[in-house]
Amino acid sequence: MRQLVINLDDGHDHRIDSCDPSSEQTLADHLEAHGFPLNTRCGKRGLCNGCEVRLSDGSTVKSCQIKAGKLDQIQLPERSRMEHRAQVSDSFRIDIPYAHQPIFPMPSLDFDKCNHGKDIGFAIDLGTTTVAVLIIDLSTGDILSRASGFNAQIQWGDNVLTRIQASGDPDTLRALQQALTETTFPELIHSACERAGKSTAQLAGGVIAGNTTMLHLLTGENPSSLGVYPFTPRFIEGKLMRNGQIGINNLPADTPLQLLPGIATFIGADIVAGIYATGMLYDSAPSLLVDIGTNGEIVLHHQGQLIACATAAGPAFEGGGLSCGTRARHGAISDLAYSLPASRLEAKVIGNVPLARASGICGSAYIDFLADGRRSGLISPSGRILPSAWESLPEPYRSVHEDGRALCLADTKGRGSMIISEVDIAVILQAKAAIGAGIETLLEVSGLTADEIGKVYLAGGFGMHLNVANAIDMGLLPGFSPKQIEVVGNTSLAGAMLTLIDKSSLDEMEAIREKTTTIELNQQANFEDCYINHLMLP
Repeated sequence: MRQLVINLDDGHDHRIDSCDPSSEQTLADHLEAHGFPLNTRCGKRGLCNGCEVRLSDGSTVKSCQIKAGKLDQIQLPERSRMEHRAQVSDSFRIDIPYAHQPIFPMPSLDFDKCNHGKDIGFAIDLGTTTVAVLIIDLSTGDILSRASGFNAQIQWGDNVLTRIQASGDPDTLRALQQALTETTFPELIHSACERAGKSTAQLAGGVIAGNTTMLHLLTGENPSSLGVYPFTPRFIEGKLMRNGQIGINNLPADTPLQLLPGIATFIGADIVAGIYATGMLYDSAPSLLVDIGTNGEIVLHHQGQLIACATAAGPAFEGGGLSCGTRARHGAISDLAYSLPASRLEAKVIGNVPLARASGICGSAYIDFLADGRRSGLISPSGRILPSAWESLPEPYRSVHEDGRALCLADTKGRGSMIISEVDIAVILQAKAAIGAGIETLLEVSGLTADEIGKVYLAGGFGMHLNVANAIDMGLLPGFSPKQIEVVGNTSLAGAMLTLIDKSSLDEMEAIREKTTTIELNQQANFEDCYINHLMLP
């Protein structure tokens, strides 16, 4: 029987049965059926470059747009593969305020009453793009291990709206739940337990934080009502459930699972957990929580009250929708420094991987490029690469694509160039504008200015590698100074962990819900003009 040869970036080849030449099956579907799911973050609509593969003639195609039947060999870039397999890593960070640390053994949520002899628990941040897990010693509160990986639902799209739309079909709704309960969660939990030298049989239970849509999909609740006015959730309160009600593969049915409470449709449990973990409610000066993820949530604390909004940042800061974008992971370019007069480019790759072997570019590096590019005169305020500056670049840095001019960071040894194109710049500017305009509008509604804010808590994995000064210079954090910014990592995961080791956390989270008012940015008179202004680079 004919076989399809798959060349991977690591030098290994795999062979799978070829598709019938007369079949209408796409290459993306064929690869998925044979254990190679791709990053089809646009829902296989051909709108992104997430599932690109290279053919034997050197051309690059979107695998969701080509039939599999006549292909004999493809090159599958690492950045096009969706990681069902968990990555056990330290590539994300959480910060726990000292006051929250347990001072004596404190098993939480009464796990000990129904799980005698089980001494560890897990905390999960269920993100739209990425899922992160901690394994915790319940008697000490110590973090034993951690793991992270893609949310396997990404094949239905890279944002909550596409998944809400897809869930209207009962079979797809079930498949979306199973992507978590049969793939993402079991693999991450198993991998993290293995790293800790523990067994999943020792787990007393877990706490899960996530946005409102993700928690609906985890529990099998149809989230369709979240996509149409008045955007009413089926539940927003916290839930203490048993695994038998959810069905995570490698956990017993009686395992208790605490889902944290949210505030509103677009201000979910992940943000409540983040507010609690930062302790911002107790700040004496006004403070701001900015969670930069697929859904950009912003919360302002002022005089004991909280006001929150959500802005559609999209997945760009996690690598989505970009030519060579990837999340922060081993092999990703995380930092860029560029000087036009000297024509010198310096890049840092996570894991000290050689630049020529880089697997992609993560959000923080795009921020660096826009800041340096604007300062050096390479990029115009509207994000175009200026012809005169581009022509003065050394030949290896110049590249012309169907997307216009591009800067070539590296030629990855026949695996395609690592580029930043003008279309990539436009995508980042749209995400930047959503966050920047959201911050400015929220401050305006509250009658405050940026210099009156005592502290800005920058949450999300994106912030871990971020050059804060560059983020300010290119307008992502408008009007602030570096001394105001505190990078706090994954506060959603931190809040879930704190709930695991101190059940009084739930009472405080309920108090947070009561103190929080939400606003809809599109209902604010100046938001549209503000957004348009923020599409420009300062």
